[in-house]
Amino acid sequence: MLENISGLYAAFMAKDARFDGRFFIGISSTGIYCRPVCRAKQPKVENCTFYLTAAEAEQAGYRPCLLCRPELAPGTSKTDATANLVYRAARMLEENCGDGQSLDELSGRLGCTDRHLRRVFTAEYNVSPVQYLQTCRLLLAKNLLTDTDLPVLDVAMTAGFGSLRRFNDLFKKQYNLSPTALRKQASKEKKQPSDVTLALGYRPPYRWEEMLSFLAGRAIAGVDIVKNSEYMRTVHIVATENKHVYGWVRVGHRPQKNALIVTVSETLLPVLPQVLARIRHLFDLYCDPGAVYQTLSSMNDIRPGLCALGTRLPGCFNAFEMAVRAVLGQQITVKAASTLAARVIDTYGTPIQTGIEGLTHVFPSPKDILALDGPIENHLGPLGVIAARASTIHELARAVVQGKIDFDLCAQPEEEIKKLMTIRGIGSWTAQYIAMRAMEWPDAFLETDVGVKKALDPYTSKEMLEMAEAWRPWRSYATINLWNSL
Repeated sequence: MLENISGLYAAFMAKDARFDGRFFIGISSTGIYCRPVCRAKQPKVENCTFYLTAAEAEQAGYRPCLLCRPELAPGTSKTDATANLVYRAARMLEENCGDGQSLDELSGRLGCTDRHLRRVFTAEYNVSPVQYLQTCRLLLAKNLLTDTDLPVLDVAMTAGFGSLRRFNDLFKKQYNLSPTALRKQASKEKKQPSDVTLALGYRPPYRWEEMLSFLAGRAIAGVDIVKNSEYMRTVHIVATENKHVYGWVRVGHRPQKNALIVTVSETLLPVLPQVLARIRHLFDLYCDPGAVYQTLSSMNDIRPGLCALGTRLPGCFNAFEMAVRAVLGQQITVKAASTLAARVIDTYGTPIQTGIEGLTHVFPSPKDILALDGPIENHLGPLGVIAARASTIHELARAVVQGKIDFDLCAQPEEEIKKLMTIRGIGSWTAQYIAMRAMEWPDAFLETDVGVKKALDPYTSKEMLEMAEAWRPWRSYATINLWNSL
């Protein structure tokens, strides 16, 4: 429970979207909890209790507001949590809430004991990891019930509940409302049964066109495409019990709601939490643009407009795919790299049916690359990939399969950068770029990059590095702003 009541209540009264997701308000007169941006009638301050997370509000006995919908609130950014471990644990719980991962498995991935994780998690968020996981599942289910026409059984399974009975019992206990009753109350447009469309919130402003422009320039024919102000791509995720799941996603923008609208193919329901987590990462939905701009606004002293409020750091949906594309792009143009990647896809990608023009294949996995017979240059060389880069891609695939490189919310990105640089053919630029986009590393700076040099001309690399010290810990965002300025 948060104690600064007067300041938090003032933020609640202001309905300022910058505070969205940073705290939640339990209202004793109604028994519900709200986001700071809720437009319902303002409650009296004596009826308000403030909580750091939705899970904490639910454990205190409050139900989510049906008007402001707490499940749509943006999450916290990497530097918000005093303990990086807790931040990563929360993100992993959100991403894996549907697959039954145990706390012991989670703590193992984070390199600590489950006892230590419980202790630091509870100290930071005032709820246990299990309670946080329960709220993740309930809010995902609430989102599905409100925004889709999925059968209640499918909702329960997708959100990670072991049975329909358990889901119904817990939903009624926590929200004093059955899942079917909630669906009847929810006002929504009727959708086709095959559509699964959800909203993912963010903190405004969001420079959507700049994000689309970046992704469009690096799109791989057959895998992803930008069209009609939407981003679309194919998906391949390996679920529990080594089950391969294929499908597609489409992402649009609804600025009046401060949200992205995500439509996924019905085939992706078994891995929906992972898909949504990857979309949040790709579009940097955890970002606090105000905090980033506060540090980087000094860039505008160099040249007006060099840093723009609301600029996001483009992540990635498939870390290996992005890393391979980064290797292919060494010392050639962005367009040429896309051409090489498209050739790899045509030859070694897995064809899938999407019904969407331009989406035809999924990118080969690291195991697919290692399974190719004979020297790798014999396979990639005819596609125009020089032998040295083909060898680098092969060694990168081997490192990923053997678990030597960790792309997924790795605890120490700087250590992973060092590991990447032990692979022959991966230098500082490539390693920093991969960390920036695949590992959500906010503090990478590419002082040797041609675009960065052009944007900061006539400064030398040494002068740029010294200048960028003032931009920590957001140097990755500084890099994106410099590229956008061109």
